[in-house]
Amino acid sequence: MPLTNRSTLTQFLIEERRRFPSASGDFNALILDVAIACKAIARAVAFGELGGAMGNHATESGGSVNVQGETQKKLDVLSNEVFIRRTDWAGNLAGMASEEMDLPYQIPARYPRGKYLLVFDPLDGSSNIDVNMTVGSIFSVLRGPDTGADVTEADFLQPGAKQVAAGYALYGPTTMLVLTVGDGVNGFTLDPNLGEFMLTHPHIQVPADTQEFAINASNSRFWESPVKRYVDECLAGKTGPRGKDFNMRWIASMVAEAHRILMRGGVFMYPRDTKDPAKPGRLRLLYEANPIGMIIEQAGGRASTGEKPMLEVQPTALHQRIGLVFGSKNEVERIERYHTEPGRHEMINPLFTERSLFRD
Repeated sequence: MPLTNRSTLTQFLIEERRRFPSASGDFNALILDVAIACKAIARAVAFGELGGAMGNHATESGGSVNVQGETQKKLDVLSNEVFIRRTDWAGNLAGMASEEMDLPYQIPARYPRGKYLLVFDPLDGSSNIDVNMTVGSIFSVLRGPDTGADVTEADFLQPGAKQVAAGYALYGPTTMLVLTVGDGVNGFTLDPNLGEFMLTHPHIQVPADTQEFAINASNSRFWESPVKRYVDECLAGKTGPRGKDFNMRWIASMVAEAHRILMRGGVFMYPRDTKDPAKPGRLRLLYEANPIGMIIEQAGGRASTGEKPMLEVQPTALHQRIGLVFGSKNEVERIERYHTEPGRHEMINPLFTERSLFRD
């Protein structure tokens, strides 16, 4: 329909800015540039094999590997470049950091420098690209040094509680942008006719209780005891200590997992485990755990390492990894409680004996 009462993303940001008369407008401009980047990535994802962007990124020396030690997809590299080109020119940023770049990105000398830092995962869940599954982009906005000098890694090492804004774009059957600017969470759907993000999901709230959890069960032999206890109790269903049945989900795209939890509740776990003792977790603190954590908590949920609030963690490295548990508040608090209780892991339901898939 040509007329609608829905706000555009631009209208929403202007209304938010009116609450702060002294605001310069740089922040709004930055978010709108990020939205343009997400629109461009959505289009590239939508074309799939027709756009020639499927498969691994290749260099003269062979396949390309990022700082994480992961093989880069063509769309990983393309998405990273889109984020840079759509945001570095406007004078709103002091610098950027990305999953796909070893070091902080310096704003070119030909452009003015601003007071914000942009941290992002340009294409989360890229292992799903070639099988046409849901992927997304995650971003976080921090305050920068505002000195005009080159940024350093230390400038980005701020706890999640200091984020100015966080959001993600979801490239699914529809393209959505989910955003918090510190005053709740709102969801915007891309209208392909207008090319605009329209407010479709105002004031999103995560239900406090759930009967759904998401975890990569193939790692069960490496889980710590509190996680094993929680999962086993969920699997025991109505006859177990929880007294209700649970469903298990796993998409291997954190954006998709987070979106499902925002829409209907649930708990996501990618906890610290013993699979690789050198890595204290799989997910990246600055551009995955912190922005998703801010979104979930602004929607009334909870985000945690399993032992402490995620947004209180002081980063020590740009690409620092960490365990992450987030979702419905009561379930996350239960998992945290299990970490503080004396070590025990009893299986009450005889259906899940020592030979269960989820037992040592």
